[in-house]
Order: sequence, then structure tokens, then C-alpha cells
Amino acid sequence: MRVIICGAGRVGQGIARRLAREKHDVILIDEVDSLIDEVSTDLDVRGVVGHGAYPDTLKRAGAEDAEMIIAVTYYDEINMVICQIADALFDVPTKIARVRAQAYLGKKWKDLFSRTGLPIDMVISPEVEVGEAILQRFRSPGALLSADLAGGGVQLLGVEMDTNSPLIETALDQIEGLFPDLDARIVGIGRGDVISAPKSNDVLQTGDRAYIVLKSEHSARLNSILGRDEKDLKHIVIVGAGNVGRHLARRLEKDRKVRIRLIERDEDVAELAVSQLKRSIVIKGDGLSPTILEEAGAGMADLVVALTDDDKTNLLIGNLAKNGGAARVLALVNSADLAALGKGMNIDAVLDPRALTVSQILMRLRRGRIVSLHSIEDGKAEVAEGIVMDTSPLIGKPIGYDDLPDGITAAAIVRDGEILFPDANIRVRSGDHLIIFYEEQMTRKVEQFFRVSADFF
Repeated sequence: MRVIICGAGRVGQGIARRLAREKHDVILIDEVDSLIDEVSTDLDVRGVVGHGAYPDTLKRAGAEDAEMIIAVTYYDEINMVICQIADALFDVPTKIARVRAQAYLGKKWKDLFSRTGLPIDMVISPEVEVGEAILQRFRSPGALLSADLAGGGVQLLGVEMDTNSPLIETALDQIEGLFPDLDARIVGIGRGDVISAPKSNDVLQTGDRAYIVLKSEHSARLNSILGRDEKDLKHIVIVGAGNVGRHLARRLEKDRKVRIRLIERDEDVAELAVSQLKRSIVIKGDGLSPTILEEAGAGMADLVVALTDDDKTNLLIGNLAKNGGAARVLALVNSADLAALGKGMNIDAVLDPRALTVSQILMRLRRGRIVSLHSIEDGKAEVAEGIVMDTSPLIGKPIGYDDLPDGITAAAIVRDGEILFPDANIRVRSGDHLIIFYEEQMTRKVEQFFRVSADFF
């Protein structure tokens, strides 16, 4: 598929890198020569220097033959215009725009991005996505990953196994018998640099990253089994009052039990936060200052979230806060190389905003009736929820650990509102929503589960 990406910043580069890995024909547009040179050298993509909203630039990028355009420049209005021109002049089938300003995203303006409004098929807002992802972490503060599936009825958790976990050295197909009151299934195991879909006799080892799908209502029970009883988060310190920080604070203010303090070094941004927030305390100062962190009460905080626009600063802030006594710290980090340093710097969790954006875009690229998708560990694996069609090769088949091809694990079925975990009596039916984990190289085979296709097995 030919995909044009307008904007070679961190988000654009992250999307380009992932799509290039999947062998898509990717063309990246930006006005900055040095960015295009860097991308053309580092990634298997073609670069075009120019303004993404200019018709001649889009023509040079091959818009007439493009199947998708992704506008992720810094300016919302330019992204909208790019999609408008791509539709009007080049009839590009799928148009995606990054829109950061919440003024465009209000519910009362829901018809703005529609067939009768601006021809944009999908709006992505990394700031909102990051804020929502952080809120997910509040439900399971010790998790490496937390995401909703099946409209919130199912939760995907990533958990690091410690020595005291009762799941260590236990075959996966025996876990259900040990904990019959727990509706959960281990669908992926990360060990070192490798992540894989397990079989029934695989066992977890200390230090493994276990990816678990469970009924959302059983989250507390799982935490209890794993010895991870988490107290409520009532004192939150947010460093960085930009779009993400303000969105997060607004959402947290809905819970009157939570005390929120924001630290922001830029005076104008700090004043904007003061004007938009109701219960949060905004402190003007540098989050790297131990004095400012102490003033905000970071040392006694249940969670400190570092959300500045600099990866290194976020890691250093997280390290300072944790060493100062914070119970947990979370840092926003775009660079995969820097994210790997998080654990060594005493950071409890690192959040990559590009991964959230890429997951949404990949869902549009995937063939078949896939309704949600989550990229795991920089794309080494994915968890998808798809609708099984009448001609799917899965119809009538069991979905136990050993029933699917290597590299694929079924997690659960949602059928008529009921959540079913695999057992000997469960067979796939047409119309089922199947939640499935798969390694990166199995993507094309998984797509066949959710589309009209030839025999798969």
C-alpha cells in the first residue's frame, strides 16, 4: 500500500518506521530538508521536501496512486487542508489527520469530520490518547501495559513476573484449575528481547513480561493473586502542563478524592493551566529542581507523571521523584532507545505516545473486520479484536493454546454480550468478536481470520 505521511516530526517518523517495517510504500513529506535527509537515511522510505498542503508537493509524492494519507504536521488547520486537497484533487481513499486542539473535538461538533463536513476518515489526537492511557494505568498502577477491549468489558494487562508470583513455573493450561474463579488468560510472554505467543505447556519465569487478557471486573482479583494489591492513587503530581498534562488534570479533577498538583516552567502555559483547571494547584517552576518537586509534594505522592516535551528531562524528573520518595513514577518517552533506560533509572513505567497513534493507524491498514488493535513492545506483537465472518477458516474450530498456528493465541470471544474464555466446549461462530494475540510475522495470517479468504490451515 502506498502511504503518504505529511510531517516528519517524532509522530510522523514513528509511523513511517513502523509502516516501512511492514513493507508498505511510504513517502514522507516535510519542509525541513534536514529532517527528510535524516529519515531517508535511517528508514526505508522516500522523502519529499515541500509543504504538505500544496497540490504540486502531493503530486510529486505520488498522491494520485496513494491509498492513504496521514497528516501529522504541527498545525491542526494544515492537517485538515491536506486531507481536503487529497480528497478533492487526488481522490485518496483514506485520510487521517492529527488534531490537537480540543476546540475541534467537542461532541457538539461531531459532524465536522464527516461526509458532509471535512473529508477526514479518522482523527487522531495523541494528547488525548496519552491522557487516556495514563488514566488506564490508574486502574492497575503496577502494570507495564493496560488497555480496554470489547467496549471496556475486557482488559489487557502487561505484568512483570517476580519471584513470589504463584504463576512462576506453572504450565499455562494448569492456571485455570488453580484459580477457577479468575476469568483470565495469558496470551503472550516477553522474555529478554523476544515476545511470543505461548503454547499450553509453556511456563512463566521470573522477570518475564506476561500479557494477560481478563474480564475487567476481575482486575482486583488478579492483582491479589500476583501479590500486587494496589492502594488508591489520591495524590498525583504532574510535571508539564501542556496539552497532555492539562487533559489529564481535567479528567482527574472529576474524582474529588484525588489531589492534583502541576509543575510548569513556562509562565504562559502555567497561566493557561490555571485558567482551565478548577481544583488543581499549578506551581510555576522547573520540574528538575528538587526544591520545586518538594514544594509539589512529589516525595509523598502516590504517582508522579513526567510529561514535558523532552524525553531525557522526563526520565531525569522520574528518577529524582522516585529517589525522593514518590511511590510510583511514569515518564513520557518517544525514543525507543531512551525508553530502554527507564528501568535502570528507577522508572516504574514508560509511555510511548507514538505507539498509541500507530496502533490506531494500523487498525485502518489491517484487512478484515478488525475493530480495535493494540501494538505491543514497539510492534513485536499485537492484540486485535475482530469480527468473525461466515467464511472464516476459524468457524467451528476450538481456540485452545494448541489449536491455532504457532505465533497466535486466542484470548477470548465476545458473543451476544457474553465474554467467553477458551475451553474444550467453545467453538468459533460467525459474528463472534474474537480477541487474539499474535506475533508480528503472523499479521497477514490473522487478517484472514476476519475476511473472506481461501483455506488457511
